[in-house]
Amino acid sequence: MAVSPLVWTLTVALIVGMLVFDFVFHARTPHVPTMRESALWSAAYVGIALVFGVFVWVSAGADLAGQYYAGYLTEKALSVDNLFVFLIIMASFAVPRQYQEEVLLFGIAFSLVARTGLILVGAGLINAFAWVFYLFAVILLVTAGSTLKGALTEKEDADSGMVRLVRRIFRTSDGYDGNRLVTRVDGRRVMTPMLLVMIAIGGTDLLFALDSIPAIFGLTQETYLAFTAVAFSLLGLKQLYFLIDGLLDRLIYLSYGLSAILAFIAVKLGLHALHENNVPFINDGRPVHVAEISTGLSLAVIVGVLVLTVTASLVSRRGRALTVIAATQSLSERYLALPDTAAESHRRAIRRRLARLLARMPAIPDELKEDLITDKRHFHDLLERVHGAGLDTSGAR
Repeated sequence: MAVSPLVWTLTVALIVGMLVFDFVFHARTPHVPTMRESALWSAAYVGIALVFGVFVWVSAGADLAGQYYAGYLTEKALSVDNLFVFLIIMASFAVPRQYQEEVLLFGIAFSLVARTGLILVGAGLINAFAWVFYLFAVILLVTAGSTLKGALTEKEDADSGMVRLVRRIFRTSDGYDGNRLVTRVDGRRVMTPMLLVMIAIGGTDLLFALDSIPAIFGLTQETYLAFTAVAFSLLGLKQLYFLIDGLLDRLIYLSYGLSAILAFIAVKLGLHALHENNVPFINDGRPVHVAEISTGLSLAVIVGVLVLTVTASLVSRRGRALTVIAATQSLSERYLALPDTAAESHRRAIRRRLARLLARMPAIPDELKEDLITDKRHFHDLLERVHGAGLDTSGAR
């Protein structure tokens, strides 16, 4: 695929412009995005990505457009999975909700820079050494295994070794000072938790990039398509976070689906590596005539696995129970945090929704409640306080 310098320049300008727009008009003024705002902007970013695929289709053909869409969907799914870790990091550092936009935007910008650099390195390696396809296939198989293992075990602590090292070397404050990265304590400049959380986000971004790049090159070897698929999958991730916040922990089978997708791409890469083989100890350095997986089949498998895992997460018995529990906790926190000046109509609307959720709690088996309520003391404390506010919570405990 021949891409002129002008097209590259315009594409990079578009992506950088979208990032700058996001910062200037959204993150620069700290606030908690509303559901409507998040939904509109998420739809806009996804729409731009889909329209770009149409541009690829018209200018370069259906096969390359299919490669772009397959790469975009895979990278988007990986990015959503990464949001789980971002959620854990921000919860561990107790980032105030109005500043989470800024943290997420930093993570997106850092991730875009890291992945762009690795894409350029990966493209150079692929052009110079055909055996790199074998290496990428092995990396993806290992990643698929670790993703599956992670789905079966607890999430790791977000306080990474890098953050612990920074805490030991530098003075840090105990609390936030707005969205400042450094502040003064007893007359001395110290780091705030905001800077520490950005260090943690940056460290995890680098690890995610190492998993992401082999996956995109397993679907397209076109540098331009790899770059744009990754870039568009990251843009709008901040709005998506606030849109599906609370839904993230209910996608309980997403990691299984991602593991299957990564393993599938690893097989696709392995077959392509055999087809392009020049490794001396494999078939005497000659290409191996094997069937390759088409772009259409790749796209169909990726879409099918994502639809299946998301649907299973939301409609399964465990998924439905987690939906009720998470929504009950979220609405209880919102109701109890309402200021005295809140409109009575708003209070009644939340009470009605909360009452419907509380009515569904008794149907959840005790063993599921025991398994799914992670902080039982906090959850039961919320119920006690909601009960004190006049709502019947007896069936939820």
